[in-house]
Amino acid sequence: MENLRSRLKFGSKEEHVKLRKRKSLLYSKEDESPLNYGVLRARVVVISVVFRLINCFLVQTSFVPDEYWQSLEVSHRMAFNYGYLTWEWKAGIRGFLYPLLFAFLYKILHLINYDSVCLVIWLPRIVQSLLAAYADVKFFFLIRTLENGDIARWAFFCQLCSWFSWFCCTRTLTNSTETVLTCLALSYFPLPGSKTYSSKKYLALVALAVIVRPTALIVWFPLLMYHFWQEEHKLRLISHDYIPIGTLAFVTSALIDCIFYEKWTLVQFNFLKFNVFHGVADFYGSHPWHWYFTQGFVVVIGPHLPFFLHGCTLAFRRYKILLAAVIWTIVVYSLLPHKEFRFIYPVLPFCMVFCGISLAHLKAYRRAATAALLVANLVPALYTGLIHQRGTLDVMTHLQKLCDVSNSTHLQPDVLFLMPCHSTPFYSHIHCPLKMRFLECPPDLGEEDYFEEAERFYNGPLLWLRTSFPYKSSLPTHLVLFDVLEKEISAFLQGNNFVRTEELFHTHFPEGRVGQSIFIYERH
Repeated sequence: MENLRSRLKFGSKEEHVKLRKRKSLLYSKEDESPLNYGVLRARVVVISVVFRLINCFLVQTSFVPDEYWQSLEVSHRMAFNYGYLTWEWKAGIRGFLYPLLFAFLYKILHLINYDSVCLVIWLPRIVQSLLAAYADVKFFFLIRTLENGDIARWAFFCQLCSWFSWFCCTRTLTNSTETVLTCLALSYFPLPGSKTYSSKKYLALVALAVIVRPTALIVWFPLLMYHFWQEEHKLRLISHDYIPIGTLAFVTSALIDCIFYEKWTLVQFNFLKFNVFHGVADFYGSHPWHWYFTQGFVVVIGPHLPFFLHGCTLAFRRYKILLAAVIWTIVVYSLLPHKEFRFIYPVLPFCMVFCGISLAHLKAYRRAATAALLVANLVPALYTGLIHQRGTLDVMTHLQKLCDVSNSTHLQPDVLFLMPCHSTPFYSHIHCPLKMRFLECPPDLGEEDYFEEAERFYNGPLLWLRTSFPYKSSLPTHLVLFDVLEKEISAFLQGNNFVRTEELFHTHFPEGRVGQSIFIYERH
């Protein structure tokens, strides 16, 4: 710490003198006393934890299939020895480290006989929310060391009131954990004026983020290059930090994956091969190159956008590396055909630094600006968290009742999901070995007998149903479908005595094969 400034060239000596003078004016001895610092830290921790726990329980909707199928479903199979693994796990392009965290929690619940379906669903979400709260705390104290307390408070406010963070951070998505680890790593990164710099700590967190999600390297590439360029002892940095930490992370990841795949598997290589060289990601949709600039980033940053732009004009020189990382990430992801909002989520904390600086400088309009920002974020946060796309979770709550039926009678329920594949979670939200099936949709990996079941079904639903179930004895007991499909297969439903037993709201914005409501049909 003592020779940090001598090892890292962040600017001229005159700039450092000005910075120290400014900090001495902004912080009094009373503010920096251990007692006041401890009280402040306790307050920030309590606020963050309480806020994120409330956040967790007020997000009752689904976002993307990966929040279940790349985490909880895998964890459930690891812990309880039944479940379903998607094609990614059979092809070896996903790492087991992230699901292992939740599998560990599940195993503890099982050993103490507390593995109720409620805890199986909510405990991983609670853990994810606590990780997000920890990242919020580290973010606040990072800004406090870089700037003054006023800017730190407003940056913290912006971080908490972001509607997209509210929507994503408590979900069991690798993107959420990638963002948490990015935020933690940033607190140890050698930013101009940083007092908490530790190359080993931030590089270890970056390595962990890359293991969880290999694309984390996109976000961190310009930051790693910046650090390397500024470091005087480059050879020492490579030999003592980059190589040892990178090697340890790679070996750890490979060992964990080899144990669970039961063969030598290099997940990072497979991920690159399938998604980049074979273009498998394109199978799940593509967007024009400008999508992140015209829609993606605008939606993710939301009402914070004008404050971000204003903050960039104020702090461009001081935090140009953060701005460069944001632009670089958006540009690189723009080159890939498959685009999603969540892919650029990890750069959102970088943007909040500029937003906090903006609000701290808007003294005359601060009250109106904060009120507008709070309301503008509150509406989409509550709507997307409580209303939009909630049907696919609610339907699993209703299907849980079939577990009791299966245990108490000789009739074995058999559920068929006639929906776009992976529309709902699966055994992680049922937690009993109920017979369930959905329309599969693996991409074409060059196999001779390849066919996409979901596409074949939607090309002729009635023909598919009659062909798949030629005898009444082979029919499922329950069908789950979106309302837009009901009319098309009504003849099959009536002819086989299926009766609608539940109608569940899903979204106000139905699109394509996804309807406004979800129906549960039971055969009588």
